[in-house]
Amino acid sequence: MSPSDTASPAQLLALVRDDQWDAALAAGLMDYVPQPGDEHLLADHPDLPQRLQHAQQQLQRAWAARERYRQRGQRLARRAAEREARRAPPPTPDIQKPALPSAAAAILARAKAKAAGRFP
Repeated sequence: MSPSDTASPAQLLALVRDDQWDAALAAGLMDYVPQPGDEHLLADHPDLPQRLQHAQQQLQRAWAARERYRQRGQRLARRAAEREARRAPPPTPDIQKPALPSAAAAILARAKAKAAGRFP
């Protein structure tokens, strides 16, 4: 939103006072910079610049807290995955019996036949 599209400080204050945070953000709340004479825009609110700056600070703190919360969730998930990986048994390798050479297979077949009472 360009500076010409932003709402006046009085409009921003009205949005903030009505808890219309999304509308205040869309109207340029975070772009507000106090100007000389802003305290005189509304006779009943000489603290207008301070209130708008306070609203900006509140939002910045809330956004920072949300980011810390997201990072914490990611950190906890990573630690849980690492813990599970340490607890899991190591994968068993697929060990296949090596094929016998043909000479050894012939010797084994004769031994089995002899044990069975058949001798070739």
